[in-house]
Amino acid sequence: EKVIRTLRRFVLLNEHQATAIALWVAHTHAFVAAECTPYLSINSVEKQSGKTRLLEVLEFLVANPWLTARTSAAALKNKIEAEHPTVLLDESDTAFKSDKEYAESLRNILNSGYRKRGVYSTSVKVNGNWVNKDFSTFSPKAIAGIGNLPDTVQDRSILIHMKRATPSEKVEAFKERDARPELEPIQAELAEWAVSHVDALEVARPDMPQELSDRAQDTWEPLMAIADLAGGVWPERAREAAIDLSSREATDSDSLQVRLLSDIKGIFEEKGINEIRTSELVRSLVDMEVAPWGDLRGKPLDARSLARLLKGFFVKP
Repeated sequence: EKVIRTLRRFVLLNEHQATAIALWVAHTHAFVAAECTPYLSINSVEKQSGKTRLLEVLEFLVANPWLTARTSAAALKNKIEAEHPTVLLDESDTAFKSDKEYAESLRNILNSGYRKRGVYSTSVKVNGNWVNKDFSTFSPKAIAGIGNLPDTVQDRSILIHMKRATPSEKVEAFKERDARPELEPIQAELAEWAVSHVDALEVARPDMPQELSDRAQDTWEPLMAIADLAGGVWPERAREAAIDLSSREATDSDSLQVRLLSDIKGIFEEKGINEIRTSELVRSLVDMEVAPWGDLRGKPLDARSLARLLKGFFVKP
């Protein structure tokens, strides 16, 4: 509860997002008990939506934090191998749009680091000779950026989609010097709790919501184990959050909405316009060759479906 109050004090989050993040924060202190570690994919379609602020708050709550906006693949694998930190990676959209070799290395490290046995294999020089070495990549990670992560990384993540606050939505300004003495005791409590409960979490086999895919069940299992151990309202709260954020229906909807915004942006840029009639926009979307809009659940996108998909972003005619 302290973590949830802290998160929502400084960052605009809904109840299910705050629940998922709070459980994930506890997980970072006991991730050694889990077979896999869920990532947090913190994204938005625009700047100034609170992504970096969330990472800054998490830095004072998670275990062994490492907050970075850009790091080389070599530094990332070495840091994880040596310290198994909670990686708080900002500006992921920039990283994945950089040179192809770096983006591929980063993706491979994130893909493998989801499971305890995950390694990144590369050649290193030892006594003047090149030898193959496996670097452990297993550690908790929160990754923030505009737009979705690569599919293979997104598939290992809990999506926290953030929106820019409206004038009526207020959160408290986060000042590190003031927050540190308040947040560090919470961080210490979590660390103490984890030491006492690692054994119980290691043998836990929580019941998982059937609305989740097999991958999503794996992703949420460590958090469900923590919720069940906490008892009270937490088991029900955790399962409601999982269904809301990671059910098949929820993830399909989120990815579709982000794709829609991207495709609309492309249409505006291609036509060199800043406004368009709904009918023309629908027609342009449906006519796109490599896109889902011509066959959306068995029928083409229409004006009503377009409005429904854009409603969550406060976009309307």
